[in-house]
Amino acid sequence: MLKNNKAVVRNVIALSLPIAVQNVFSTAVSSADVIMVGMNGQDSLSAVSLAGQVTFVLNLILLGLTIGTSLIVAQYFGKGDILMIERIQGYSIRIAFILSSMFFFGAVLFPGFVMKAFTLDTVLIEEGAAYLKIVGISYLFMGFAQVAETVMKAVKQVRISTMIGTTALILNVIFNWVFIFGLFGIPKMGVTGAALGTLLARMIESIWCFIHMRKPDGINVSSENLIHTDRELKQHFWHYTLPITLNGLSWGSAFATYSVILGHIGSDMVAANSIATIVRNFVLVGCNGIASGAGIYLGTLLGSGELKRAKSEAVVILQLTFILAIVGGSLVVLAKPFIANMTNLTGTAKTYLGQMLFINAVYILTKAYNCVFNNGILSAGGDTRFGLICDTIDMWCYSVPLGFIAAFVLHLPPMVVYLLISTDELVKLPVYYLRYKQGKWIRNITKEGAA
Repeated sequence: MLKNNKAVVRNVIALSLPIAVQNVFSTAVSSADVIMVGMNGQDSLSAVSLAGQVTFVLNLILLGLTIGTSLIVAQYFGKGDILMIERIQGYSIRIAFILSSMFFFGAVLFPGFVMKAFTLDTVLIEEGAAYLKIVGISYLFMGFAQVAETVMKAVKQVRISTMIGTTALILNVIFNWVFIFGLFGIPKMGVTGAALGTLLARMIESIWCFIHMRKPDGINVSSENLIHTDRELKQHFWHYTLPITLNGLSWGSAFATYSVILGHIGSDMVAANSIATIVRNFVLVGCNGIASGAGIYLGTLLGSGELKRAKSEAVVILQLTFILAIVGGSLVVLAKPFIANMTNLTGTAKTYLGQMLFINAVYILTKAYNCVFNNGILSAGGDTRFGLICDTIDMWCYSVPLGFIAAFVLHLPPMVVYLLISTDELVKLPVYYLRYKQGKWIRNITKEGAA
């Protein structure tokens, strides 16, 4: 069927590929600290990985906010209403700053307390707290940049968004190298150097986003739209965005709880999981790109009133997702020997890592479909509450309790615990598929279209 729908595939890939590339760079920015600090030893790697869970949860909350922003902006872009897009962008930036500030205060003022939630190892707590004190400042810039780049993608300015993400990665790696290992006369800073490198890269990323906004072809940001938002727009915005944002908080908190479980099992599990997660996230960027591209593409069709076309072309997107997921899972299996040899882990940790990679090869297939269903197809038509309900029940009523029982009640072997908590995506896949088949997502959510 893909051969008969080459135009659809080209259009979706044209949107998805730059987004996927940007996701690669975004993932690389967050992973660079873990990888480069890991060169100093397994304890540093584990400490930064656990501390990075705070960033991970914030990223997921902001992801929910930006997906909601994207789906609304895409439909108004299909309608051609730029003034409404500017108003939506301004309000979204304000909310992102409020959310980021909450994490900023927690990470900077109470880093030790935060680290104790993940591990009881005093070495990991001390190193992780030093990292959080500095990287927490970067949270103030993250929300602004992510909303700005999301709006760029939603209005099909993906090239500049990709350039900004690329620059952020390159600068992050350069700054890390200089500060972590002490080059050009700068003292060797270790984990604090990694945090400083990330902070500087995020600052430059935000400045570039702001400069582009002020250009004639940018989506302008004004103090009026940042400070004042009419009640009707707020209700419209939160009706579709709040479920996705809460979903990000729920899912991210649950996923961070996995790290709590693994952190109390031992440092070897934490280190192995750190590397496995990085590998999985890099492989999934293609599927995340398809999900984002699908949301923008289908949202534009729905916003312009082409409901039947959106329904038929969603089928093509799912077929494309299957191919990418198979390729991604295969890459994880094929890369296993190389990844194991490149890491500075103990023998036990390397054994865990090899088993985790095999589990993740299957996990990727289910995760890819759920991501495209929730963040792409369903969200394109504003069907966002279902994802919140489905993910919350799945994570907090199934996988998290299962993980705690397996680890601390039944005292099952570490890899059995990991396997059990990795079934969360498999359990909810048929639920998402049935929701997709119901077709409740096929609708125009712009104010006139929804009326």
